[in-house]
Amino acid sequence: MKKVLLIISLIPMISYSQKKDVLKYFISKDSLVGVKNQKGEIIVPAQFRVFSNIENGELVEGETIHFDGSKKGEEREKNAWGYIYDRKGNFLYQPFLYDNGADYFQEGVRRLVKNGKMGFADRNGTTVIEATHDFVFPFNYGYAAFCDGCDWEKTDDEHKAVVGGTWGIMNDKGETVQPSSKQSENDLEVGGERYPYPFRYNEKEKGILQFFEKQNQQLSDIYYVNHYNKLSENDKKLFFEIVERPKENFPYFNINTYDNGKMNSGLSRFNFIVSEDGKNFYASDYDVEKITFEKWLKKEMKEVEEFQKEHPDNPNKLSK
Repeated sequence: MKKVLLIISLIPMISYSQKKDVLKYFISKDSLVGVKNQKGEIIVPAQFRVFSNIENGELVEGETIHFDGSKKGEEREKNAWGYIYDRKGNFLYQPFLYDNGADYFQEGVRRLVKNGKMGFADRNGTTVIEATHDFVFPFNYGYAAFCDGCDWEKTDDEHKAVVGGTWGIMNDKGETVQPSSKQSENDLEVGGERYPYPFRYNEKEKGILQFFEKQNQQLSDIYYVNHYNKLSENDKKLFFEIVERPKENFPYFNINTYDNGKMNSGLSRFNFIVSEDGKNFYASDYDVEKITFEKWLKKEMKEVEEFQKEHPDNPNKLSK
């Protein structure tokens, strides 16, 4: 029986939105949460029992309205958590339940649940891949695994696992992709099969990626300094790919960092954004909206140099 364990990948859920109408959460007498505009007009009625610490009058941040909990009088959909509305009060979708809350964004999208099936929505709340599969993994390196006829079971360590069913691989359009007959070093290996390099770039985008490639060795030093096994220079090579392009409410290129196995480790501090004109480079993190790449690099180098002083026997030392 095929069994796949879920791996947590923490991706920043930072808002880079431009100016919007002011919306505020409000709490009714029976402790239900809704949303009003600045004029006091109700945008979404108070009908949600939320589990996050929302205060009465708290501003709605981000491109969508998120109610982190259940809806009064409605049975919760299996494997779903919360409700997403647009800023006009229209219901959009229910996120997939993951890590005790709504699924994280990865490569610009997150998983949603509808009528027992799963698909993907972008940060603006648009469903970009319809919910047609029984389960989908998050996107990694341009691809996502999916299965039909599969189900959940409890493992001994209380983590969920997906078992059984027929499995496949989809691209970012939701199309099923077959393994590649021709092999390239840029291919992605999944389950012993190799899939073709999924990314395509124009000249400006190639220039953006070249910025990171020129600093690959220094970034690799930072990335692997506390890795417990000795790695060769080839094994330490990082890959940088544009996984999201500028759109309404998000005027940036989003660059993910992948290790030599083409896996995104989920390290939030290695998630980068670049201005739409390709001239300004930033690092994004959970604690700040964005900091300049130069400031981030200086901070990271200081921390890894201190780590190396404290751990002189670490196998992956900084390059001289």
